[in-house]
Amino acid sequence: MAAGKTSAAASGGWLVFEDEAGFSMTPPTTRTWAPRGQTPVVTVRGRSRRRISIAVLVCYRPGHRSRLIYRPRRDSENRNRRKSFAWTDYRDLLICAHHQLGAPLVVVWDNLNTHLTPGMRQFAADHDWLTVYQLPAYAPDLNPVEVIWSLLRRSMANTAFTDPDHLIAAIRTGLKRIQHRPHLIDGCLAATGLDPANRS
Repeated sequence: MAAGKTSAAASGGWLVFEDEAGFSMTPPTTRTWAPRGQTPVVTVRGRSRRRISIAVLVCYRPGHRSRLIYRPRRDSENRNRRKSFAWTDYRDLLICAHHQLGAPLVVVWDNLNTHLTPGMRQFAADHDWLTVYQLPAYAPDLNPVEVIWSLLRRSMANTAFTDPDHLIAAIRTGLKRIQHRPHLIDGCLAATGLDPANRS
């Protein structure tokens, strides 16, 4: 998708990593404190098919504060409606990020089929402010958003969600905490071993 474009055309832009994940009403669990001999129990209201999908962008630019931008998508449980993000959802998210960041974007994401649709390819080809690269297959360790998911799930651990509104509120709260701590976002990139200052 980056054919015909050069890194020089995106100089001064933002290096942006994207990933998406789904969250259900069943809470992630983690170790916690409890009286000796008593196993802590989180009581939930039963298994639910209701899910919240989240697409996250982490954005890096030398000399600028690192940024996190996200968009949620709620599953309506209607079998006739799409449950995951469409390519147009990713397009709209990238347009939003471009407006917020005010500079070209070099987007790095995985080989999800939605990222590779003809519509998405054409959109990238038609906009000089957007350059897109695919990560190698099976290389989640190169995507700093994977560390964002770990931080988010840790903040939500052992929570019994009462309804989808409670779940999405917890997701938003967790992501906002990360947004306000740029050093955490920087640490996510450091965990990959990548350095945006050295891109050519």
